[in-house]
Amino acid sequence: MSQARTILKSKRGPDQAERLMTGLLKDSANRENKRIYAIWYESVLMQYQAVNEKLYMKQRQDTAQFFELTRRLFSVAEALDSLDMKPDKKGRVDPEYRADNAEQLMKFRPNLLNACIYFVRKSDFQRAYQFSEAYMDCVRQPLFAGYHLDSIDTRMPEAAYWATYSGYRMNDPVLTLRHRHLALRDTSKTEFTLQYMAEARRLLKDDSLYMETLRMGFSHNPTNTYFFPRLMDYYTAHGDNEAALDVVDRALEADGSSTLYLFAKSTVLFNMGRYDECIALSDSLISMNDSLPDPYYNAGTAYLNKALKLHPLRQKKQLRQVYQKARPYMERYRQLAPDQQRKWGPVLYRIYLNLNMGRQFDEIDQLLKTQR
Repeated sequence: MSQARTILKSKRGPDQAERLMTGLLKDSANRENKRIYAIWYESVLMQYQAVNEKLYMKQRQDTAQFFELTRRLFSVAEALDSLDMKPDKKGRVDPEYRADNAEQLMKFRPNLLNACIYFVRKSDFQRAYQFSEAYMDCVRQPLFAGYHLDSIDTRMPEAAYWATYSGYRMNDPVLTLRHRHLALRDTSKTEFTLQYMAEARRLLKDDSLYMETLRMGFSHNPTNTYFFPRLMDYYTAHGDNEAALDVVDRALEADGSSTLYLFAKSTVLFNMGRYDECIALSDSLISMNDSLPDPYYNAGTAYLNKALKLHPLRQKKQLRQVYQKARPYMERYRQLAPDQQRKWGPVLYRIYLNLNMGRQFDEIDQLLKTQR
């Protein structure tokens, strides 16, 4: 300890003084000696100040090293504070270092969050997470109790957001969800937080909470491109057409001209067997943009499903009319989506067969045989 004090007094080699103190702490007999921690803190502080000065003077310096020194400074101070607050033999508590260290560290604390953002930009999400947690952890540290950070620090939700984002980028659902409640208080990033939460719950295979999060995100912003398709996919896969229709109607309330939402509604109407409505909506989409292939497919298959409800002998005329109506839709779909042969091939096969169109039927028949 005497050697370390001499080094620090000379203001040279504070890293050597730190090594001396960490060496002493390897002996369990020294781990309750707060003087060792005080010297350790001073040695890290001196290193921090030296690097900080170089950065201020715009001299070449390792930014990551500077941030690591910041985090180590807090860690050592918190360890020192826990010893400093231990009662003496008479049960008295008289902290020697808390006030000065806390005041000093409060000036440095923003650099913990700056470090988090720095490492996010470097795609070092593990370290970004560690720094965001170090920033937030100050709230619960007795060292900073006098500053009431839980009520005055307006950047806490931002730190929680970056922790949530970093957990998401590390594909760690537990870390992603750990600070979700605080992260949601950063209202500028609510949609992103809910998206990361949803992905975490999907990875955890928690369908109930996954859907709850999707619904929260969709309610927050029905036009967000993440929540809407996943809600629709889930309800469609589970055959819940009423729920799917409710979602798409709410989306259309937010953006009634969206071709995505209009097409989704036409698909839901098709799945519900409401073929005339499906066809009418598909026609509206085609009038808005006649180069979209899928509305033609929906309308064409809707006509074919209507045909299935007709008696092939007693309703021949009506049946032929339905196939005639389906034909231009499916032929146009074929033109716009030539690579979707497995979709339009069987449909056109039925149409040409029922309309006695020999040449067209033979062509489709040959195409389908080459697929087998």
